[in-house]
Amino acid sequence: MIQFPFRVISKKFLGVDIGTSSIKIVELGRLGKRLTLENYGEIPAEIFYKKPFRTFKKSHLLLATADIAKAIKAILEETKIKTKKTCFSIPDFCSFFTWFELPQMTEKELPDAIKYAARQRIPLPLSEVTIDWQIIEGKISDSEKTKLKILLVTVPNEIINQYREIAVKCQLELQTLEAEVFGLCRSLVKNENKVTALVDIGAQSTTISVIDNNVLKRSHSFDVSGSELTYTIAKSLGIDYNKAEDLKREHGLNLSPENPVQNIISPFIDLIIAEIEKISRDFFQTESRSIEKIILAGGSALLPGLEEYFQKGLQKEVSIANPFSEFFYPSILGETLRKIGPSYAITVGMALKGLE
Repeated sequence: MIQFPFRVISKKFLGVDIGTSSIKIVELGRLGKRLTLENYGEIPAEIFYKKPFRTFKKSHLLLATADIAKAIKAILEETKIKTKKTCFSIPDFCSFFTWFELPQMTEKELPDAIKYAARQRIPLPLSEVTIDWQIIEGKISDSEKTKLKILLVTVPNEIINQYREIAVKCQLELQTLEAEVFGLCRSLVKNENKVTALVDIGAQSTTISVIDNNVLKRSHSFDVSGSELTYTIAKSLGIDYNKAEDLKREHGLNLSPENPVQNIISPFIDLIIAEIEKISRDFFQTESRSIEKIILAGGSALLPGLEEYFQKGLQKEVSIANPFSEFFYPSILGETLRKIGPSYAITVGMALKGLE
C-alpha cells in the first residue's frame, strides 16, 4: 500500500515477511502470464538468540534490525538469491485500518477530504504517520449521488524507517511496504465471488479479515496466537516449550484418548470461532451479506484436526491456505509446499505485489 518513487517492475521480485518467530523470503518470477516459484527460504529467530525478531510493547513495534539483517543475508546467501527488488510486509497489529464514507466530490477535492477525515480518526498526528487509501465502494462521478466508501491505512513513520534501515543493511532495494492482510488477500483470494474470511493464526496474534469482491471490508487482530497455545500446553503439562510445540503439532485437535493437548487447545480455538461469528453478524447487519468461506493461514493452520474443528463449529466451507497453487515449480516440491503454504501466504503476497 505504501509506495516509493521510481518503482520499476522487474521480472523477478522478492517478498520478505519478518515475523515474530521467523523470517521468510520468496522469490517469484513472471514470464508473460506464467508465474514461477524461483526460490524460497526461512530462518527461525532462535538460531540467533532466544528472543523474537519483533515485539510490540506500549503501542510500539520494536525490530531487532541488526539480527534481522543478518538473518536475511544468511537466507539470501544460502539460497543464492540475487534479486534485489523487494516488498516487506508490515504487521497488521501495528497498522491502523479504518473505513468511512464521504459524499460525492471531484477527484481534486478527494485527497484533502480524506486528510481531514483522517485527522478525526487517527490517534497520532498526521506528521508522524504515512497514510494510504482506496475507494472500496462507489466511484467519482458528476452524475452519481451515491457516497464513496474509503479504506484508510495508517502506519507510523517510525516503523517505516525501521524497515528502510533493514533494507539498507541487506543491500536490498525496498520498492514497497504493505500490511500483511493485503499480501494474504492477494495470494489466497483469486476472483472469489463468495464473501471470504481469512483467519491468520500467527505466532503473536490472530487476524480475521473479511474480503468481499476482492476488497478488504473488515480486519481485526486479537491476542490469541500459536505461541500462546504452546506456552499454555507447556505450563499445563509441566514440560518445556519445544516439547509442547512438538505435541501441539503432532496431536493438535484430533479426538482420541491418547491426545494430551486437545482439551488445552480447544478453548483457544473456540475464542477464534466466537470472534469469527461476531464479525460475521456485524458484517451481515451492515452489508446484508454473509461470510460463506473461511481460509485458514499462519503457522498453526496445519494443526491436525483444525480444519474439521472449524467446519463443525461454523458450519461453513473451510480450507487451508495454499498460496503456491497457481505457480510453476518442480513437482518434487509439491508436498513440501503444501505443508509450508499456510505460513508463506503473506510472503507470497508480498512478492506478487512487485510483479503486478
